[in-house]
Amino acid sequence: MRAEQYPDRLGDPPTFAEARNKRQKVRAAGLDPDYWYAVEYDVAVRPGQVVEVMFWNRSIALYRGSDGQLRALENRCAHRQLKLSLGEVNDCHLTCTYHGWTYDGDGRVVHYAHDLFGRAEPEVRVRSYPVRSRYGLIWLFPGDPRRAAERGIPDIPEIDRPRPWARMDADFTWRAHHSMIVDNVCDFTHAYLHRKKRPFWDARLSYHEMRGDQVFLGYDTLIGGGRVSGLFVDRRRGDTTSIDLCFDYPYQRSDTGGIIKHWCFLLPIDRMTTRAFFIFYFDAFKIPLTPFRFPRWAMGPMMKLGLAFSVRPLLLEDGAAVEAEQSGYERNFAAPIVDLNPAVHLFQDLTVHKWEEYLQRTRQPSPRTRVAST
Repeated sequence: MRAEQYPDRLGDPPTFAEARNKRQKVRAAGLDPDYWYAVEYDVAVRPGQVVEVMFWNRSIALYRGSDGQLRALENRCAHRQLKLSLGEVNDCHLTCTYHGWTYDGDGRVVHYAHDLFGRAEPEVRVRSYPVRSRYGLIWLFPGDPRRAAERGIPDIPEIDRPRPWARMDADFTWRAHHSMIVDNVCDFTHAYLHRKKRPFWDARLSYHEMRGDQVFLGYDTLIGGGRVSGLFVDRRRGDTTSIDLCFDYPYQRSDTGGIIKHWCFLLPIDRMTTRAFFIFYFDAFKIPLTPFRFPRWAMGPMMKLGLAFSVRPLLLEDGAAVEAEQSGYERNFAAPIVDLNPAVHLFQDLTVHKWEEYLQRTRQPSPRTRVAST
């Protein structure tokens, strides 16, 4: 095979602006930063600790002050551009490790640990980000801070009540574009991948439609039918022969019979890396071979066992698949598009549309345009 016969196979996949078709566009699109994104677990950032989190190639220093409050700053010192996450937390401030410039939670320098050579303290500031904690996750708003109040973190009433449902949490960092993960968690035609455990099979798409910034879809398929895990599903309390899903941009969720639900929160780190936070929650489990349910106090240990022996192994299979897909796309991005599931096309349409909408919203007029309009 002569390389010059296939020029599109050479080099890196196209950027969003260079893309020739929808698949290339969706695999280059980011996620609109004007939403709240889960970036870390609440317990992972202790008082006095600073960590680096990434959002679409943007580095952010996330820290917790001595007062227990979370703060997030652009991860660079304005002086010599070192990452502030290399520094240390002092009370409720963040100090650069190089020259000791100290920033408050709003990004202003409030102390210089060296001589100023007779000059007045310069007014120096780096960007700060709105940050909140909910459901045991730390949420960051990387976009326009003026829009943070109008955007809400998704409500999950089942786990945000005095007697919450049992839940299990899992997170993975996969070398795959975020759109590939949305395709995976919403496209149930990949049952063959899980053929050994059979959490679902023979899925038939029953409906799909886009409404605004949401794609709704459903499958007729038996959920939770594994040889062991299926013994714990209380099928008298809800219909487990179908599942309803939604790509609730930029989040994803599902509902099986009102008794098994989940959310997936994606953090796009860069074009080829995504961290996925999963929350699965359950109304109840039945005691196998009996008509009785496990008491609430016993659900915690059940969640740990279910995560270790069922859910996590399944998601690891998904992770291996999307990472292989990413690798395949990078080699064959010019290959023809062959995707039969119409719902997948809707996910991709929405992702492309939202990214185009964001780019249009943030695009600055050229100097010539500004002069002409004055």
